[in-house]
Amino acid sequence: MTALPILQFGTSRFLQAHADLFISQAMAGGQAVGPITVVQSSGDTARAARLAGLVGGYPVRVEGILDGAQVRETITVSSVARSLSTASEWDEVVRAFVQDTAIVLSNTGDSGFAPQPSDTGAVFDQSMSYPAKLTLLLRARFAAGGAPIQIMPMELIVDNGAVLKARVMELARGEDAFQRYLEQDVTWVNSLVDRIVSQPLEPAGAVAEPYALWAIEDQPKLIVPCEHPSVQVVASLEQIEALKLFVLNLGHTFLVEHWQATQGGPDVLVRQLIQDAAALTALKTVLSDEVRPAFVAAGLGEEFDAYVATILDRFANPYLDHRIADIAQNHTQKVIRRIAAMLDWAVAQGDTSLKPVLTDIVARNKETT
Repeated sequence: MTALPILQFGTSRFLQAHADLFISQAMAGGQAVGPITVVQSSGDTARAARLAGLVGGYPVRVEGILDGAQVRETITVSSVARSLSTASEWDEVVRAFVQDTAIVLSNTGDSGFAPQPSDTGAVFDQSMSYPAKLTLLLRARFAAGGAPIQIMPMELIVDNGAVLKARVMELARGEDAFQRYLEQDVTWVNSLVDRIVSQPLEPAGAVAEPYALWAIEDQPKLIVPCEHPSVQVVASLEQIEALKLFVLNLGHTFLVEHWQATQGGPDVLVRQLIQDAAALTALKTVLSDEVRPAFVAAGLGEEFDAYVATILDRFANPYLDHRIADIAQNHTQKVIRRIAAMLDWAVAQGDTSLKPVLTDIVARNKETT
């Protein structure tokens, strides 16, 4: 059987319009990358049609304004050669991971890393978190000879590669030889992804904005998955990460709070909120009064101002039907990762200014946990 060197955990529309699309374009250009085996790790049977629809080719509609020009095109993504589910095909997932895989990608949602009671079990349980499932797979690869492998999480978590490694190392506590393998032969990569993907197509595919970024932090032994204009290898993710998480993502989460407070309907779109004077003023005010001082303290005031102008344009994209209700999923976790984390980051930069609106949002969401 033809080797499947990239194993991807997650079937999200984001991955479909991001890494899977980039790798498809690289393959079409003759690069020796891919194809991809997609693994559904949630076990959600309702998504069986999506899983099947990924294989062979699916459409991504790219719509918006880029560099002042209108972009409206449909791209066929053909990088996915196979799909599997951990719930029904775990043994084959193990075989593919152990024998065929060089790079692992993941985007398992905002709760994918959350520890579960079953995580410490010695055998597979579908209820395990993604890090626990990954630990079992790495243990099987180690037992089979321990070929090197690269792990590239794409979840929106600061230092996602380091965080995932730490959790796997914790689950492997007491297994000295296995832990040495995890340290020496597994390359854990920090990366940051950025693209607004507004809606799914059925059974597979998505609608996305023209802007896209996959920033990968450089390190020894790094394998860049593909060469693509949207893929950048950088010495440090810190600046890019702060702007993405604490401006764009924080902005989205703040708009969710505004939508909830005003009891907006389930079909309200991000661009409609940006067209609403009250919502836009509230967003601009919290960004300028409570977020900007942290970036000024970090020496990134000019970068912040330029990025805010960019994301407001992206939010207002007239072609994207980006439902605020979709962003509201896993809202409490997003408040912690985007707003509470920004408050901590601000203090670390030396910014001690009061941030009453953001502080209140964090407090309210902590009460609901």
